[in-house]
Amino acid sequence: MVTLTDPRAVAETVTDPELPMLTLADLGVLREVSDVEGTVVVTITPTYTGCPAMDTMRDDLVRALQQAGYRDVEVRTVLHPPWSSDWITDAGRRKLAEAGIAPPGPAPRASGPIPLTLGAPVRVVRCPHCGAAETEELSRFSATACKSLRRCRVCAEPFEHVKEI
Repeated sequence: MVTLTDPRAVAETVTDPELPMLTLADLGVLREVSDVEGTVVVTITPTYTGCPAMDTMRDDLVRALQQAGYRDVEVRTVLHPPWSSDWITDAGRRKLAEAGIAPPGPAPRASGPIPLTLGAPVRVVRCPHCGAAETEELSRFSATACKSLRRCRVCAEPFEHVKEI
């Protein structure tokens, strides 16, 4: 006899393929887990609409749930509301910093017209290694589209930063 655990608890153990120190729940990508007529339905939202890790996330969720004894699993992608870096949990932010990746600050908020700016927004991003605020952006994109590459001007260490979205 197979004993099934809570499907949400199982889904919450699946890690992000690009940020393996985080679970999909830590990242805020895991939206809902429900039982629909005997099928476990998992709803996820990508950090970016074209996120290349979505197929792997789907496969990993299905595999974990099937290994836990759930035969019928469906993973749905929901794009509205769009993912926000504000959805990263406090535990997720801590895990990012412990891995040497600067967690995002609050996501920008806009209501009404969005003002046109000719330069990139200036953000204060603290170094996850020494804590200094004197950092510079080296590249708007890093190993993944949701991160940028930065360097600390104090300790000179390079690091990635999860962008505020």
